[in-house]
Amino acid sequence: MAFELPELPYDYEALSPHMSSETLHLHHDKHHQTYVTNLNNLIAGTDLEGRSLEEIVTSSYKDPAKAGIFNNAGQHWNHTLFWRTMKKGGGGKPGGELARKIDDAFGSFDQFKEKFKEAAVTQFGSGWAWLALDGDRLKVMKTPNGENPLVHGMSPLLGIDVWEHAYYLDYQNKRPDYVQAFLNNLVDWDAVEAEMTKAA
Repeated sequence: MAFELPELPYDYEALSPHMSSETLHLHHDKHHQTYVTNLNNLIAGTDLEGRSLEEIVTSSYKDPAKAGIFNNAGQHWNHTLFWRTMKKGGGGKPGGELARKIDDAFGSFDQFKEKFKEAAVTQFGSGWAWLALDGDRLKVMKTPNGENPLVHGMSPLLGIDVWEHAYYLDYQNKRPDYVQAFLNNLVDWDAVEAEMTKAA
């Protein structure tokens, strides 16, 4: 069965002013749709057709003959997580087990935020910054292009897209402002905790 673009879990105005309706229409309806369309076209009639998205991402990684498949599958996976871990009125601090694991791994929530911002701002060119579960410990990492922690044996819990199409309409070239707004106003920590529970 062909992959489909998931609907946003909120309306196009919901994340404004931190992420505008214009950005969501461009980013979700155009960019993400293109990854889905390309992926379906590239896997049609191959041994990857009918496999799960995670299987396609991990099995095509580092295979030069499948670079196009990997890039589009990775971006489809990454964006699907990106949309579902944001919400209207997000930000603040996580609670429960996630908060405890963040304190264990980084010392404090504020230190986690600094590490995550640094990863997002210093990712050269296009890519992502992540909070990922490695075994039972949390890590912050950054990846280029469509790569994600799955290919390194980890479970991605939260990712921020630092490709320019994610923020240029709203923040121009001010990537640090976009990252700050994401952490302070958009992250759905309950959804991130749900990802951690699912991965455990």
